[in-house]
Amino acid sequence: MTQTVIETPAPAAITAQRATRRPAPYAYDVLPTRLGRLALSVDAEGCLVHIAFLDGDKRPDALRWLAIAAASRPRDRARLAAAREQIGAYLAGRRQQFDLKLAPRGSDFQRAVWRWLLDIPFGDTQTYGQIATALARPRSARAVGRAVGQNPLPIVIPCHRVIGAGGSLTGFAGGLAMKRVLLDLEAGTQPLAKTTLACG
Repeated sequence: MTQTVIETPAPAAITAQRATRRPAPYAYDVLPTRLGRLALSVDAEGCLVHIAFLDGDKRPDALRWLAIAAASRPRDRARLAAAREQIGAYLAGRRQQFDLKLAPRGSDFQRAVWRWLLDIPFGDTQTYGQIATALARPRSARAVGRAVGQNPLPIVIPCHRVIGAGGSLTGFAGGLAMKRVLLDLEAGTQPLAKTTLACG
């Protein structure tokens, strides 16, 4: 009869195993900004997956994300260092593009809309109808609006650059006043290269 032997690693081996473990699946940090506090979340690969406005997020799922972050995600400033630095520089007027890995979770249609948002130049705006037409779905302006409203990475995926057909400001996760601030921040500057969805 063959006996299975379970070997117990030496203390040094256990320490080595712990040192090489993968990072926690998600981590978050809070960034104080001129627009209020932003909660930033990344996955194990370091891809940014969610941004929430702690001082009044308008998205229905924002509270769920915040609850998850507070309950089960370690706060890890180091893993969010690049996002903190780049978003801070953008809001200070020192950056016009983001060099971050992004992994927004959503349907194929939502991701197609979010990718299109990344093509809207810095300082420019487009309407929901223009985006629907560009995606070969000219009658889907409302669906585009819903996808824009569910963007999990506001500011970085620039949903604030989408406006109503008559040029009016429409919904934004941080509120219309914040949307106006972001558009004013970008007014009159030259466009640079776009961000890309590098993960997911």
